[in-house]
Amino acid sequence: MCRHLAWLGAPRTLSAVVLEQPHSLLTQSYAPRQQAHGRINADGFGVGWYSHATRPEPARYRRAQPIWTDASFASFGPLVASGCVLAAVRSATVPFPVDEASAAPFTAGPWLFSHNGRIDDFAAVAPELRSLIPAEAAAAIEAPNDSALLWAMTRHRLERGAPLGDTLATVIAGVAAVTTGRMNLLLTDGHTVAATTYGDTLVTRQEPDGVLVASEPTDDEPGWERVPDDSLVVVTSHTHTVTPLPVLRQTITSPGEAS
Repeated sequence: MCRHLAWLGAPRTLSAVVLEQPHSLLTQSYAPRQQAHGRINADGFGVGWYSHATRPEPARYRRAQPIWTDASFASFGPLVASGCVLAAVRSATVPFPVDEASAAPFTAGPWLFSHNGRIDDFAAVAPELRSLIPAEAAAAIEAPNDSALLWAMTRHRLERGAPLGDTLATVIAGVAAVTTGRMNLLLTDGHTVAATTYGDTLVTRQEPDGVLVASEPTDDEPGWERVPDDSLVVVTSHTHTVTPLPVLRQTITSPGEAS
């Protein structure tokens, strides 16, 4: 199971968002406190961020190594600031590969996407799930894992103009009609952050200059709000809503780590 987070608000450095908190995403990569599936997240990491004055598309930095071994990110992280950051650390599900293409965030156009969880019986159900998107979209899936397929399903809807929150809810409903799984999804276009709870933890904290959405708290300060399971979170610069997902929860029977 992976850990991920997103910041939307006043510009903060990548280090402030990802590395510097007492229980930062860096710490969660080797000592998560609320992770029920898997013990460490050492199978890659990624960070995406926006500079809207330069272009609408985000920048992205991904590696297949543990985040704590990457001196390059530790070096430039304090020098780069953004008002929207999405980052993830990965715990790979066997037999999915440990490579850069499998690490979140996935990106296309103005979007960044991360998946914390797994699709059960993926090898058996993948053909049916791929049939839910056009053949050209299925052929363009960049990695042989469930997260990359979920991203392809998400991207297909986004490119047809669906709002972020509606997109995630529809994708989860489509998968839930076929199989069980854990699908905590995180998506942003640089102006809105949408996230789901579907089988794992998620918290939010409203701060004076923005909102943090994370798999688990990055410190022990007050203000963290636990998001109920089977929920959709949508955050903008003016709103912060949590609503039930309009999907029928199926019983999860198979164990395992994240993709």
